Amino acid sequence: MVSIFNAPTRNMDVVTLHEVLRLRQDVFVVEQECAYADVDGRDLEPGTVQFWAGQGSVDATLRLLREPDGTERIGRVATAKHARGQGLAGQLIEAAIAESRSPVIVLGAQAHLEQWYARFGFVRSGDEYLEDRIPHVPMTRTR
Repeated sequence: MVSIFNAPTRNMDVVTLHEVLRLRQDVFVVEQECAYADVDGRDLEPGTVQFWAGQGSVDATLRLLREPDGTERIGRVATAKHARGQGLAGQLIEAAIAESRSPVIVLGAQAHLEQWYARFGFVRSGDEYLEDRIPHVPMTRTR
């Protein structure tokens, strides 16, 4: 059975944090060929919470950031190739929404996932844009 976990980044054990960062690197930098600074400093901001799912390993992850204006941001949603199609990312989205303290949650969705995020109450909130050569759309969920 897969378990869902969350913790502020600063409270995570180093092995789990390493696995979260490695999964993000494997998906975004290697698989999607996006050379960018994944370790951007935001993981260590006060209020940042990491979410992960797995059975003794990190099979899916996301982070929840607190923005200066009080909104929260879901980002870095990634699932290992071997774990895709099991609903792990959806379980993490639901866990992040439940953990959120803000009435507004935002995210930048890869455009092809817009309808997937809509299942969780997110609506498109702006024009499509390119990020690392991948079309994205801003999305917002309001309680």
